[in-house]
Amino acid sequence: MLSLAAARAVTATVLYHGYEGTQGLTGFPNTGTWLIFAVILVPIYVMVIAWFVGTPRNTKTGLLGVTYLVGLTSGMWISMFFLTVIIGIVFYGGAPEPIGATGP
Repeated sequence: MLSLAAARAVTATVLYHGYEGTQGLTGFPNTGTWLIFAVILVPIYVMVIAWFVGTPRNTKTGLLGVTYLVGLTSGMWISMFFLTVIIGIVFYGGAPEPIGATGP
């Protein structure tokens, strides 16, 4: 029989495959977040700016487009947040940071 500590070590190896956390850099400010918001979303920024400064200009339609973008983005982020919490509870035994305890 394995001891509890050995079972936890085996489980951590199987679940995490030897990868560790980012040590103090968790959540929003990771490299991928900056890449997405600073590089990949530039065409979206240009499109939204063009709705309000381009010609012909229709503020009502521009606000409708911004409302759709905010609604779609919120729906995706909120649903992924709940999915992340559920995956953390089911597969890792607790809610992820910052909801649950920090660290493994």
